[in-house]
Amino acid sequence: MALANRWVTTRQLGFLLGFMGSKVLGQYDLALLTAEAQPGKLLFVEENIRQTAKILDVPLEPFRMWIALHETTHAFEFEAHPWLRPYLADRLERQLRLFGREASGLGREALRSLGRAIRGENDGAEHWMERLMTDEQRRLFRETQAVMSLLEGFSDYVMDEVGRDLVPGVERISAKFHERRQAKKSAFERAVMRLTGMDVKMEQYRKGERFVSAIAEAGGTVALNRLWSGPEALPQHGEIDDPASWLRRMDAAATA
Repeated sequence: MALANRWVTTRQLGFLLGFMGSKVLGQYDLALLTAEAQPGKLLFVEENIRQTAKILDVPLEPFRMWIALHETTHAFEFEAHPWLRPYLADRLERQLRLFGREASGLGREALRSLGRAIRGENDGAEHWMERLMTDEQRRLFRETQAVMSLLEGFSDYVMDEVGRDLVPGVERISAKFHERRQAKKSAFERAVMRLTGMDVKMEQYRKGERFVSAIAEAGGTVALNRLWSGPEALPQHGEIDDPASWLRRMDAAATA
C-alpha cells in the first residue's frame, strides 16, 4: 500500500507541475525565505512563449518584449523597494508556522473543501483554502493577496503603458492575450485551477490591473509612486476592489 500510495502521489504531483509549468511564460525568481537577501533572477520559458505567440497569432519578437516588460517590472518592484521583500517574507513565515501547527487538525473538513472546489461549488465569498484557515491565517492570506494583486496589476499596467513606446502592435497583442486569459476554460481546467490556487492568481491579475489603472487615472504618476512608498501605502483588504477608498486613506494620511 505504501508503494502504491507513493506511485499515485508521484504521478499526481508530476501532472500538477506539468500543468502549471505549461502556463508559465516568465518569472522573476526570488527566494523570500533565505537567510541572506540575494537578487532575484529573470527567467523565461522560451518554448511556452513561442507556443503562446503562435496560438495568439502575434509576432514573436514584440510578444517576447511585452512579456519581458512584465517580469522586469517585478524586478523593479522588489529591487527598488527594499522593504517589500521582508514584508512578504514575514507574512509567509508566519503563515507557514501557523499552517504547520494546524495541519494535523484539518481532517475531513479539508477533504470536503477540496471536493467542493473540484466540483466548482462556492458557498460564499471565501476561497476554499480560506475556509481551512484560522482567523490569523486568513488575515495574513488576505494581506498577501492584496500585495500580490498590486504586484501583478502594476506589472500588467506597465507592460501596456510602456509597451506603447517599445512594442510594435502592443494594443493587438494585449487585447488577444487578455481575451485568451479571460476565455472560458473547460470543466477539467477550472477544477485543476481551483485545486492548485491558480484561480486566485488569475483574480490577482484582473483586480490588480483594474486597481492600478484607477489609481493612475485619478492621481497620475504621483499616486503610482506612492503605492511603493512603504508598507503603510499598500492596499488593505477591500481596497483592491475599491480604489477610491485607498485614495481617501492616502489623502487623509497626507493631511494628518
